[in-house]
Amino acid sequence: MGVFILRRLGVILLTALCLTFIVFWLTNLYPNLEKLAKTQGNFRMSDEAVTSYLGNRGYLEPTPVKFGQWLGVVPGWVTETKDGKVFGRCFQDGTPVAERPKFCGILQGDWGYSTVFREDVGPTVIKRLGLTGKLMFFVLLLMVPSALIVGVLAGMREGTRLDRSLSTFSIATTATPEYVSGVIFIAVLASSKFGISPVLAEWGWIDSKTLFLGSATSAMKDATFWNFFLPVLTISLYGMGYIARMTRASMTEVMTAQYIRTARLKGVKFSNIVLKHALRNALIAPFTVIMLQIPWLLNGVVIVETLFNYKGFGWLLVQAASNNDIELLLAVSVVSVVVVLATQLISDIGYVLLNPRIRIT
Repeated sequence: MGVFILRRLGVILLTALCLTFIVFWLTNLYPNLEKLAKTQGNFRMSDEAVTSYLGNRGYLEPTPVKFGQWLGVVPGWVTETKDGKVFGRCFQDGTPVAERPKFCGILQGDWGYSTVFREDVGPTVIKRLGLTGKLMFFVLLLMVPSALIVGVLAGMREGTRLDRSLSTFSIATTATPEYVSGVIFIAVLASSKFGISPVLAEWGWIDSKTLFLGSATSAMKDATFWNFFLPVLTISLYGMGYIARMTRASMTEVMTAQYIRTARLKGVKFSNIVLKHALRNALIAPFTVIMLQIPWLLNGVVIVETLFNYKGFGWLLVQAASNNDIELLLAVSVVSVVVVLATQLISDIGYVLLNPRIRIT
């Protein structure tokens, strides 16, 4: 197991490096750099002024050199202007020569400076990632148990009305994107003019004007059921359907196995058959699907956080991309790559632990 994990970590590191280089190359294409120069300077800048701005800040160096500087394995660029000012990637003008570091990349803990938020990228990403982590915790807390219950119940009674009803529900939730379900939930549950909230308020069943709050901004500091349930429900429903369908298919296959038939012929209670024999084998495939759903949930986070104005990791990605904040966009991309690859590693390890028939060589 230890050799397997080390080998997988090596593959993850190499994959992350390659994907990060691709993202770095795409974000450092000249049209993006030109837009950055005009955003930070003046939109009426001439081509010569744009070239001068980019050249003084190291953007026109070869891509491998810039990538090495960003990683922190190549010395940072240094520029000396005509008026005698000296500044570089790793220091500002006026910094004593003895205090000027040569390397300042992510290996040294320097993720760059955000041109949008006017602060270091590292603390910004950590703060927003923590907010999204809180959102994803409640999403998984709702999505996973609900999906497993729906899938197991449908698989236990294959072909019955219950199975058809739950399967239809699962397909419907999977086929409805987050931006559709989110708008529907806001209109039905969080509107003081439409939906059921005006009726409930008129009957005196709720104290506020709406059953739920349509914005999750206040949940960033104090998350409550009132202001946090709708974004959690919106993300959960989309992922729940796919997990439920996979669980149902796995449970159906297990319930027709020979050892299950033998247990039935011996007179074992149906509940004991499901809980002690069928459930563990049926959850092997859904476990892998659950772990692989986490990267897909990142897509939903981008949409839902923007829709509900929840300023987390997905909202940060939108801000970085729309404002051409290269350093911030690179940091967000690296974190996304690490999350995807880490969940795949956990999925592989969990699959081996759940299925004794799998052996690692």
